[in-house]
Amino acid sequence: MKKYVLRLSSVLPLLFISLMLTSCGMQSIPTAANQVEADWAEVQNQYKRRTDLIPNLVEVVKGYAKHEQETLTKVVEARANATKVNFTADQLTPENMKKFQQAQGGLSSALSKLMVVVEKYPELKANENFRDLQSQLEGTENRITVARNRYIEAIKELNNLITVPPTSWYNGIFLHLAKKPQFQVENIEEAQKAPSVKF
Repeated sequence: MKKYVLRLSSVLPLLFISLMLTSCGMQSIPTAANQVEADWAEVQNQYKRRTDLIPNLVEVVKGYAKHEQETLTKVVEARANATKVNFTADQLTPENMKKFQQAQGGLSSALSKLMVVVEKYPELKANENFRDLQSQLEGTENRITVARNRYIEAIKELNNLITVPPTSWYNGIFLHLAKKPQFQVENIEEAQKAPSVKF
């Protein structure tokens, strides 16, 4: 009986420690971090899809809107800037997230101006290639929104795991992960205005 009690007393602390580690973030924090990486990759994938569509869109518009060279140039420049700013999930600091959002915001703004130009050219709006590209671009914008929403949820889950006890204790002792930044609306007044462009 004494041997059984000794064995049990030596196994109990190990059992307790393993139970504490598995319930305190040992698996959940790395799993959440992996989900953040996957969701960030999808955000980047959808933004890349948008930048890949832009050269075709610019070429189609160029043939109709010869007088709008400045607008087309700004779209091409904004696309180039957006493709330069790329970060992995590990590099997502508040500063890098701000740079990423500014670059993508510049591209969104340039595209909006391009769509205003398109309003001046009814024959361009009727062009089958343009309509197809516009449809793909609108679909991509929707995909970007979905990907960003998934990323936001993944970040929320990870940030909760690394800042809320008891899982934050595991993070504090072993991992030392910092909170990841979320997407922020740059200019809230501008974002709340209804868009004036009608498609």
